[in-house]
Amino acid sequence: MALNRIISALGPAALVAICLTAGAANAQGIVKSTHGDWQMSCDIPPGASFEQCALIQNVTAEDQPNVGLSVIVLKTADRQARLLRVLAPLGVLLPNGLGLFIDETDMGRVAFVRCLPNGCVAEVLMDDSLIEALSAGQTALFVVFKTPEEGIGIPVSLDGFREGFAALP
Repeated sequence: MALNRIISALGPAALVAICLTAGAANAQGIVKSTHGDWQMSCDIPPGASFEQCALIQNVTAEDQPNVGLSVIVLKTADRQARLLRVLAPLGVLLPNGLGLFIDETDMGRVAFVRCLPNGCVAEVLMDDSLIEALSAGQTALFVVFKTPEEGIGIPVSLDGFREGFAALP
């Protein structure tokens, strides 16, 4: 699978470092720039010889402040792929995956790939059409599930996404 190749190319240490950096309030990464509601944070993952940067936005559900997401967009270390990675809180219903709507258009669901001590990770390879939809959109709505019937929509502003993505090294 392509996803397994990307995870292998990125390396498990970098995967964990980026997830932990993006998901923690006391992130070790350095904010290099701000693009609308997105921040570009950069750090040198353990074992890496160069800096890795990601666009990050941390948000919480409007009606449930204890339910938050970290949305991370990055290019893999080999620059061969672009990833959208979301760190959801522990306790989400894993089989239902993570849903995505962009300006009310259903973009589908993606499975969670692993859980870490600070949350569960869902990720998708970003193709040109998804990048364009995110770049042209106003709001992305990520949906996590507490039960099979109860989805929680968490809005993410796309203000500055186009500029931030273009600035990613």
